[in-house]
Amino acid sequence: MPPFAGSNPFSYGFHQESNSSIVTIDVGGQLFQTTKQTLALAGSKSLFSKISNSNETIPFIDRDPEIFSVLLSLLRTGNLPSKAKAFDIQDLIFESQFYGVENLLVNSQSDPSQFDAFNLEKSLVLPLSGRDSPSAISTTQYGSLHVAHGSKISSFDWALQRKSTILTQFTAIDSLQALSPKTAAAGATDFSGLQIIDLDKGFVKETLNWENVTRSGSTVQAIGSSPEYLFTSFESGRRNSNCIMVYDLNDSLRPVAEIGHYEIFGAELDSAIPSTKLQWISSRNLLMASGSHSGPSGVSGNIRFWDIRSGNVVWELKEKSDCFSDVTVSDSLSSMFKVGVNTGEVFFMDLRNMDADNSWICLGEERKVIKGKKEGFGSKVQSHGNQVFCSKGGDIELWSEVQAGTIKTREGGLQDRVFRRNLMGRAKDMGGSRITNLNFGGNKMFVTRKDQQCVEVWSSGRV
Repeated sequence: MPPFAGSNPFSYGFHQESNSSIVTIDVGGQLFQTTKQTLALAGSKSLFSKISNSNETIPFIDRDPEIFSVLLSLLRTGNLPSKAKAFDIQDLIFESQFYGVENLLVNSQSDPSQFDAFNLEKSLVLPLSGRDSPSAISTTQYGSLHVAHGSKISSFDWALQRKSTILTQFTAIDSLQALSPKTAAAGATDFSGLQIIDLDKGFVKETLNWENVTRSGSTVQAIGSSPEYLFTSFESGRRNSNCIMVYDLNDSLRPVAEIGHYEIFGAELDSAIPSTKLQWISSRNLLMASGSHSGPSGVSGNIRFWDIRSGNVVWELKEKSDCFSDVTVSDSLSSMFKVGVNTGEVFFMDLRNMDADNSWICLGEERKVIKGKKEGFGSKVQSHGNQVFCSKGGDIELWSEVQAGTIKTREGGLQDRVFRRNLMGRAKDMGGSRITNLNFGGNKMFVTRKDQQCVEVWSSGRV
């Protein structure tokens, strides 16, 4: 067996032709052959790149040859081979970090394009410490997960293997937005300021505040983000004003705009409703802001689409009859969806022509509103890809569009669109406590339930 150098990851033994594209590597006494082109796929900073450039001899690497074989297959195809299931995911992570190809492992195991909505089932439960159930969850693109429960935030890596928990200054966290796998923005409706928290070291990096004309403190009602901006809905401590602040994520969170600033005078109910959900609509470069209020005459609310550059509302909808319990915009479907707080039904609105006099179209049975009953109370609706997910009690409905011919009619109008409902999960996954949060990251869906100190992971394969 060739010797290995103490400070180098590999050492040298046999001669190798410098002009050949074939590379021979000795890993733990087992020889592997591949091409320089394959090794180059790992990137210039990886150990594979260093191996590819060592033309004089056959490098020896004192590591597990079986796992090396798996990672070499990953390089060749972009996917893990079936034999990878024989290894613990943490072992694969450690070895991928050693070779400098963890990004390829992440892409193969948690690629958002591999999200299979129709085959999702509950595959894992992540327990949380303490007695508090999750109040908010947030994810990153490749599936890192942050969970707020009580005054704590627990974070899981993309493989859902490593967990860390920090204690915050909040009594309870109401809003949470992942900015990176190690940083999040957090706020509460009873605690002043938006905190930017380093989840790795457990300290507050920065606190962002908004003050109204009376310079009173402000609490956070909602958080959202785009690739460039962080959005925060503030309400003054006296609840007599509210606004949405826009911060530049690429410029040290510099405030760049203040939109939707309302000072409340008298009985102006509309202006008294702060935005409690913020969603960036990337295809239109608009911010959707929604909020509702429960009063003696029932639940009312508003939905506004903001142009953050001009600070103007470009589209607005006021809700009174069967106001939304939750609302979301699907970029892929060019539609907006809501769950009626009274009927519990799912409604959609076509946004392909926002200048038209749009109205909600019920996708269900359009049940009559029974006075005093709120069938949709607490229901959640989220869009992901080409599907829409709606929670009703402890169950999840999946809505997808059925393609039926052309989009435009002879008269130039838009053809009726058809959506189909599917119940999700296996029989044993159905029911249970009321669902409180739905979110998506990588190729997984994350679910929390009332009074449950855990997070459910739904995927289309084994985690």
